[in-house]
Amino acid sequence: MSKLNRDILYLIFEKLHDDKNTLYTSLLVNKTWCETIIPILWRNPWKYLTPRSENLLYNVIISHLSDELKNNLKFYGIDFSTSLYKKLLFNYFSFCKHLDLVAISRIMYMNSNMSMNSSYLTQVCYSKCKSTKLSVVMEILKAFINVDTKFTHLYLPQDSESQVHLIPEAKHSLSEIVFLSCYTLINDEIITGLTEICHSIEVLEIFVEKKDTNYDIDELCKVLENSLMKHAHTIQYFKITSPPTTKILSSLVNLKGLELNFRNRSIQMNNLEDIFLINLRILKSRNFQTNILRSLIVNTNGSLTEISIDDTFNNEVDNKSIIQAIYQNCPNLQYLKLMFRNENVLELEQLFICCKYLYGIYFLLTDVSSYLDKLFKILTESSPTNLFRFKFKIIPDELINLESLKLFFDNWKGRNSMLLQFELYGSVDLIDLIEEYESIGIIKEFNELNRYNTFKDFEWFLLFSIVIQFEIIGAIIFKLRFLESIRAEGSEDSKWL
Repeated sequence: MSKLNRDILYLIFEKLHDDKNTLYTSLLVNKTWCETIIPILWRNPWKYLTPRSENLLYNVIISHLSDELKNNLKFYGIDFSTSLYKKLLFNYFSFCKHLDLVAISRIMYMNSNMSMNSSYLTQVCYSKCKSTKLSVVMEILKAFINVDTKFTHLYLPQDSESQVHLIPEAKHSLSEIVFLSCYTLINDEIITGLTEICHSIEVLEIFVEKKDTNYDIDELCKVLENSLMKHAHTIQYFKITSPPTTKILSSLVNLKGLELNFRNRSIQMNNLEDIFLINLRILKSRNFQTNILRSLIVNTNGSLTEISIDDTFNNEVDNKSIIQAIYQNCPNLQYLKLMFRNENVLELEQLFICCKYLYGIYFLLTDVSSYLDKLFKILTESSPTNLFRFKFKIIPDELINLESLKLFFDNWKGRNSMLLQFELYGSVDLIDLIEEYESIGIIKEFNELNRYNTFKDFEWFLLFSIVIQFEIIGAIIFKLRFLESIRAEGSEDSKWL
């Protein structure tokens, strides 16, 4: 019975691994729940850090240190109050699969007296301070990298000089790394050392620095792209943040997911207009040329099921051309994130006529105050039956008109209950209105969009109950309410983004 309980709980909580609030709340139910959840939360403890949680995590890290390591750290100016660091209930480090040196460096520097003890810092020059910080991080890494840990993800900071490969147990702890993130500023010795240890890397994330790099960037990019082109027929997902140096995109004939994430709109790519990606299902873009983006959409031959265009600088004309390209060429579209500005709202009706399989829309709304009533009317009168998942983000920040929203909810009666998310901006009246319509079933589930709720673009959560029956001395019914991510069939491809 106990083992069955644990196995089922693990499956349930594993499903909720991205919902930290539910997991944190469930920790307090009983010992079994706690022991089941802790390994899931600590798989990647750096994922949802806030200033307060960083301080708590700092205390846990210090509590893991041996007396020898603490003495070593005292040598570098860090003092410990023994009353703060008690014996831990778990070996948390043994559950950790993501080793993030970026987060560890920041946590140690910001929460130890290294960053606050100005009298200490004034005694050393900048280079000495940098050396001290590096030494502190290396001491902490010795606690993480041991016989009890096996990491799958490794993140190295921008100017990494932490020779993590030289730590005695590195060959054991880092031998199963499948994801490596690093910068081109990284020390050559570290890369050489890691290549001798990490033989299972599947994903390599490299941040290219324009200045002070250790490599000829153009040559590096060409080598990587040429290597990828040898496997062009097997590559299914591709993300770029700057123009490629080769024509690699044209060779990726089986590509399913493409992300074009540029820092600014001044970056130009003019070799994509004639590329046909007929198997592409997911397209994400940020700060990308409208004309090229439109051509990519047109040339997918109707295969796209998800489009996320996270760009708030397009003018009304550019937006209209994108919307028209979508409803003229994407009959199988299920999820859409797009900005609507002014009269762009009027294109929605045609979008709903042509894209009958829409499951969810993420609206980025700009300058639409005079079109809100029209927007809500089109949603209630023309949207497909399966479309009841909505997100609204209004730019610039402003309160949504309550009367318009109330009319929208009233007119939604008789349709599938909404899964709704938007920014509240602290409006008590808006919260009251939403709760009113939740109570009568117009809204099934509401979540606020803010920096603390880290929903993916096309992710909504629905609360429901399941019943699990154990056949042990009669029927024992165990009921548990939990959150499940609501997505369309076949949308698993989007997990890479």
